[in-house]
Amino acid sequence: MPKPVDADLARNRLLAALPAEERDRLLSRMDSVTLDYKQVLGEANQRMEHIYFPTSGVVSMIATTQDGQRIEVGTIGNEGMVGLWAFLGADTSPLSAVVQVQGGAERIGSDEFRRAVLPGSRTHDLLLRYAQAMFVFVAQSQACNRLHTIERRCCRWILLTHDRVRGDEFPLTQEFLSEMLGVRRASVNEVARELG
Repeated sequence: MPKPVDADLARNRLLAALPAEERDRLLSRMDSVTLDYKQVLGEANQRMEHIYFPTSGVVSMIATTQDGQRIEVGTIGNEGMVGLWAFLGADTSPLSAVVQVQGGAERIGSDEFRRAVLPGSRTHDLLLRYAQAMFVFVAQSQACNRLHTIERRCCRWILLTHDRVRGDEFPLTQEFLSEMLGVRRASVNEVARELG
């Protein structure tokens, strides 16, 4: 029996954009789950068992250097999906996926997802366009990380998160923000004083 499309499900823009028949077929294979703050959805270079379509909250895609430093290279909210690598045919991702703002998601097993999304379907075509948009977003993020001041990067991060959580309040620590921006905590402290 198809899962009804309630107001929360429609908050994931990818799912909401699907034709009803394809959306219902995909949703019938999904479970609604809670995304907890700092929950690891997938570790770099390890198989991620599930694909997530956030309906609320925000997930960070994090790169880790050989010396253990971590930096956010992209974020995913209700506009997308976590696990794009599976759609593109890879078994693992070079990035970790960590919840930065708690929320909810629709979840489907990676193998089940691959079987459900058929080449030539509207879902397949939509996900190809999403992959292109995600690559552009990551490229812009990296240009921002290289060319903009810490203040501008911090403001960009806060505004992107604000848009995705659809609210004026979300939990944020200077320690977490410094890790996401790849800077010292003292630098974030200075920015927070200027913005305060």
